[in-house]
Amino acid sequence: MLNLAAIFLPLLIAPKDSTHKDTGSRWTFHYQATVIDQYHGKFTAPYSGKNSLQDTAEQDMSVTSTLFLGYRLWKYGAIYCNPEISGGRGFSSTTGIAAFPNGEIYRVGNPIPQAYIARGYFQQSFALHGSHDTLMADDQNQVTQYLPTKRITISAGKFSLADFYDNNAYSHDARSQFMNWVLMDNGAWDYPANTRGYTYGLVVQLIEPTWYINFSDAMEPLQANGPVMDPNITKTFGLTLETGFTFKAGKQTGALSLLLFMNQNRAPYYSNAIAEYEATGNTGALNIDDDSAYNGDKKYGVGISFSYPLSQYIGFFARAGWNNGLTGDWAFTEVDQTFTPGFSFDGAWWHRKGDNLGIAYIIDGLSKEHQAFENAGGYQFIIGDGKLSEYSPEQVIEAYYQFKFLDHLFLAPDYQFVMNPGYNPQRGPVSIYSVRVHVEF
Repeated sequence: MLNLAAIFLPLLIAPKDSTHKDTGSRWTFHYQATVIDQYHGKFTAPYSGKNSLQDTAEQDMSVTSTLFLGYRLWKYGAIYCNPEISGGRGFSSTTGIAAFPNGEIYRVGNPIPQAYIARGYFQQSFALHGSHDTLMADDQNQVTQYLPTKRITISAGKFSLADFYDNNAYSHDARSQFMNWVLMDNGAWDYPANTRGYTYGLVVQLIEPTWYINFSDAMEPLQANGPVMDPNITKTFGLTLETGFTFKAGKQTGALSLLLFMNQNRAPYYSNAIAEYEATGNTGALNIDDDSAYNGDKKYGVGISFSYPLSQYIGFFARAGWNNGLTGDWAFTEVDQTFTPGFSFDGAWWHRKGDNLGIAYIIDGLSKEHQAFENAGGYQFIIGDGKLSEYSPEQVIEAYYQFKFLDHLFLAPDYQFVMNPGYNPQRGPVSIYSVRVHVEF
């Protein structure tokens, strides 16, 4: 034990130049409010099921309002709390499209605004040998403080894993960038979360100036896409590991990351659900949300994220993801393979500093086991047309333009063209028109 201490203790000793005094207020306070109004018209649909997108016109709105509060406790240590209010409803009660078009809506089924604590966590950093302190500016969930350039950071409490992982510079925030779920986060990553996208867990980050490694252990929901987290943390959990680095190519700096995950939860195998249905005729076996047990089922997968500024004003990005697709989806959405390339354009190019334009393409797929489950009439919490006799990858094209009207006010029209909604080529295509209003300070 003493030998181990002799090896690792020097790494955590703060460097001599780590003597800066924290400046500014110990508090951080920020606010955001986002409203997204969406519409789609009538489209071709020879048949529909329990979780199908409604084939007649729909107009739905979502509203979120968040306070970002933080307090610096001591050197390198802080706590954060985010009270939040959300309301509204997605198309067809947020069903029918795996790459759902509104990243601000949740599957709560109640349009009345409700208040809750979105995040509440403690964060502590430790300086590594060879580091020096740099001032971190006040921001959402970031107090003004000096932090070491080489550090280990531990975060514990309630948060969204997407706060720490898969952070693509051009495609990660439905409040200011693309609105689609699968452009917000890697669709094949069934990350642990409750109905609203939050979990309880521990995240450990090793941060260096040009690379990082993140690892976390987080709670899974008790039921698929449910509001309550499973207290049996030895039987259900989500493990996530990501490493990433920045690189110089020409005069620009890009970023590349690799994400690995393994979830153990109560989701059954698709093949078992089909076999039980065929043997007993019990249609309840095809509802994976109900057919669950502590049986050690595992879903694992990989994700890649890439971003690179082609010029001062044009950014290119791409994500790719895959999971084994043998067991039911439990928290995010029904995607087993995904690829999402796109471009982002800075409005300063046409003398509209603060504006930005984005266009991206999504292609998502299902495993063979997942396809068979859908064709047998299976349902989860996002898609399910009652049968899937023909299968095609779900495809979406999204384009948006965000106007900056004032320092804190943004307006963004958005268009999404959805082909094969729910992986069903017999339904659609669907055109979705959206307007987003966003305020932040």
